[in-house]
Amino acid sequence: MAERERLRHRLDDGLAVLGLDLPGAVRDQLIAYVELLARWNAAYNLTAVRDPGEMVARHLLDSLAIVPYVEGASLADLGTGAGLPGIPLALVAPERQVTLVDSNGKKARFLREAVRALKLANVRVIEGRVQDVPGQFDCITARAFATLADMLNWAGNLLAEGGSWLAMKGKLADEEIAALPAGFRIERTIALEVPATVGERHLIVVRRA
Repeated sequence: MAERERLRHRLDDGLAVLGLDLPGAVRDQLIAYVELLARWNAAYNLTAVRDPGEMVARHLLDSLAIVPYVEGASLADLGTGAGLPGIPLALVAPERQVTLVDSNGKKARFLREAVRALKLANVRVIEGRVQDVPGQFDCITARAFATLADMLNWAGNLLAEGGSWLAMKGKLADEEIAALPAGFRIERTIALEVPATVGERHLIVVRRA
């Protein structure tokens, strides 16, 4: 119980800095997700972050920092890995349909278990390449997945008209931004302040040209 209280305290402090007022039940689910990830990580090596407290900062709070910029009724998280940012975003907005996409079998197995354990009725998992995902989505997220050019060339067709592509990056690379494929434009870049983390974090908002 002491460990859970430590994690909850760290989450609560971070949410206060982000200005996010989430219900207690959602905060409990976020902590349950971290606990599940930590257990699976010991056997399956899903993330390089080992300490659950660090997972709260570097995974949960990093994901939740983009909440104000997520829009629409449907979201696809490409190259989601262990479900980041897709699962935290699904927990805070249960009315939004979220699709988690990853080609790695062990990560997809963890995602399916997380959906079951957390009772995420608004989440589906696709185990496969982003190039093979059907449909279109109002919002697409990708966290340190690939270059902007590669992401948009592989899966730009998944972005619905009027939708937004949210690329989560560390440092901004001018050459990466300059290589944006035709048919897309960068609406803005946002410097994210993620509590209890070091290093630069940016959000690049891309829309159809």
